[in-house]
Formats: sequence, C-alpha cells, structure tokens
Amino acid sequence: MLLWQMIFFLAPLLFLVALSFWSVRNFRMEPDFNPDNWSRMLGRSVFWEAYLRTLLLSATAAIVTSAVAFPASYAIAFKLSETARRWAIFLMVIPFFTSYLVRVYSWQIFLSDNGIINALLAKIGLGPFPMLNSNFGTMVGYLTLCLPLVILLQLFSLIFVDRTLVEAAHNLRCGRLRTVFEVVVPAARVGLTIAALFCFILTFGDFVSPLYLGGGDPPTLSILITDTTKSGQQWPRAAVVALVMIATLLVIAFAAVRFAYKERGR
Repeated sequence: MLLWQMIFFLAPLLFLVALSFWSVRNFRMEPDFNPDNWSRMLGRSVFWEAYLRTLLLSATAAIVTSAVAFPASYAIAFKLSETARRWAIFLMVIPFFTSYLVRVYSWQIFLSDNGIINALLAKIGLGPFPMLNSNFGTMVGYLTLCLPLVILLQLFSLIFVDRTLVEAAHNLRCGRLRTVFEVVVPAARVGLTIAALFCFILTFGDFVSPLYLGGGDPPTLSILITDTTKSGQQWPRAAVVALVMIATLLVIAFAAVRFAYKERGR
C-alpha cells in the first residue's frame, strides 16, 4: 500500500509542486524556481472568488445530496426484503453504466428554456423558469454525479445498524422520527459522514456540470485551471490552483474522518 501511494500519489504530487515554480517563456515551460506563479494566482481576486464559489457549491451539494439520499437509503435498509434490497442496489449501480458526460448533456434537453420541463410547466400556465446555465443546473449535475453513490454508501452503513437499538427505543415509547435522529443517525454516523465527504470531493473537482449546466461563468476552480492552461500554456499557474484544491480536500477529508470516528478514538 505504501509503495502504491508513493508511485501514484506522492510522486505526481511532488512533481506538481515542482511544476508550480517553473517558468513559461515563448509558450514553453522551463524548469525554474520562480515563486511568481504563486503570488500571481493567490493575489488575484478571480482566484478567491472561484475558490469560495467552488467551496460553497460543493458544500451545498454534499448537504442536499445527503438529505435527498437518506430517505431512499433508509427505506432500502429498513423497509425492503433481502431480495428487494439486492435489486435496489443493482438499480443504484446502473447509472454508472452510462457516461457522466452523456447524462449531463441529456439534462440540457430537460433544463433549457424551451426544454421538456418548461414545456410541461407551460401547459399549466407556469414558466418558463431559467434552469440551465445557473447554480440550479450545476446542482442538478452534481446530484446526477453523486446521488447513486451516496445512497449506496449510506445504505451499507444503515444495514449494519443494530436493530435491537431501534426496538429498545420503540419500547421506551420513542417516536419513529425521534428514533431515526437519536438512534439510527448516530449509529450510522461514520457511513453518513463518509458519503457526504465523497460527494464533496467529487463535486469540488468536477468540471462537467459547472461548465455545461452552470454556464461556466463565473468559473469554479476546475474551470479556472482549464482557462489558465489555455492562456499562454500557463501550466505552472494551473498547478498552483490544483495544489490549493488538493490541500483543501486533504484538510476537509481529515476533519470529516476525525468527526466520524471521534468517539471511537476516545
């Protein structure tokens, strides 16, 4: 495992750090130790605007996706039979058979001003509502990317919740809703937190939904990377953005894992 991490994570990461100090002259990269790339990128307001926008969108996606996924994962774990549960898991895997890019393109047909959703709303005298090239469109893409995975991760955690705890809560006259939030959710906290973390990680670096459903303007960090590389082949400055993204994800990942396991570590 250590060798695998060194070859496929640590070595590329070290190269990315070195690349962030290189210089670009006449559209060609040259090995150098020039901190100008860091000062230029971190000193630009557009970078911090993109950073905050990406952080906010990903955090919102993690919260919304977790909230939408939980009723489905709870129903599959506690309400369905073993056979029906297997079929439900199979249905959650099916979306991954199709390219994510294809699914995002198909959403354009639904979300455009003259699309299917607005056409249906027009029949009852509503709309049109601007859904494409907006934060709403970006969020739809994020749900398309993460919702099946979050349901599966939550489900695998809820399946192993001790049913005797639920029965004990009911015997103590605890209502169903209170049982869910005071017994089931704390017991499955690790899986629920990891599911939300995966959603945050995937959406934080996603390029497709913010561009094709969100319009790409104002940009997220992933779009800023592509714009930077197209602007005079500035790969070193793009490496600065990528390193900031990696550092942010590492900090959030460690914080989430610590929160998930904090009682176990005591």
